[in-house]
Amino acid sequence: QGQFVESGGGLVQAGGSLRLSCAASDVSFSINAVGWFRQAPGKQRELVASISSAGRTNYADSVKGRFTISREDAKNTVYLQMDSLKPDDTAVYYCNIGTWSLRTEALGVPTGDWGQGTQVTVSS
Repeated sequence: QGQFVESGGGLVQAGGSLRLSCAASDVSFSINAVGWFRQAPGKQRELVASISSAGRTNYADSVKGRFTISREDAKNTVYLQMDSLKPDDTAVYYCNIGTWSLRTEALGVPTGDWGQGTQVTVSS
C-alpha cells in the first residue's frame, strides 16, 4: 500500500532552492506520518524530514534550518522546501508513510512502497 509520486527535483547551484512534492492516490497523508528520504550514490537511504498526522515535524541535523516539510490536506500532497542547498544534498529524494515514533519524535519504519523518487543535483 502507498503508491507515491515524487516531483520537483532538478539541477540547481549551491545556495539555491527547490520544492519537492509527494502525491499519493491510495493513502491519506492527513492520517499518516510522512517522511522525506534521500539516497546518495553509494550511501544508504536516510530520513531527512518527517511530519506527523498532527503536524509535528522533525529534521535530520544535516538539513535543520534549511529544509521545511509541510502538508496540504486538500491536495493530499506533502512538500519539502529546500533552501540554501549544498552539493552534499545531491541525492534521489523519496517520500513514504509510517507511524510516528514517540521515542525518536520522527517517522518510524516506512511502510509504503517506494516510488521512483526525484533527482536533486546541487552543483558547486
